[in-house]
Amino acid sequence: MRSEFDMALFLTPVLKGAHSTRQRHIRQAEKMQEAIRERWGCATPWSWKEKHVRWFLEHSLRCSAPATVYYYELTAELIRRRKAQIVAG
Repeated sequence: MRSEFDMALFLTPVLKGAHSTRQRHIRQAEKMQEAIRERWGCATPWSWKEKHVRWFLEHSLRCSAPATVYYYELTAELIRRRKAQIVAG
């Protein structure tokens, strides 16, 4: 089930690179969003705090391969960058 928040639209300003890379970041961000929403009740990245992202990376991915965790860390950095863009104005 997809949420009403459009993660692709949110990330588009900070996504660069090949189409497959952009799609991977969007898919991973949607998985992060779903897990954080289920655990913490925060529906959008605007309501996330650093503890939510850290929880996802440490607990939700604890059985994942190191490469998978690395790629999710890259996606988390894109989300942080996007949130900083809006705050900076």
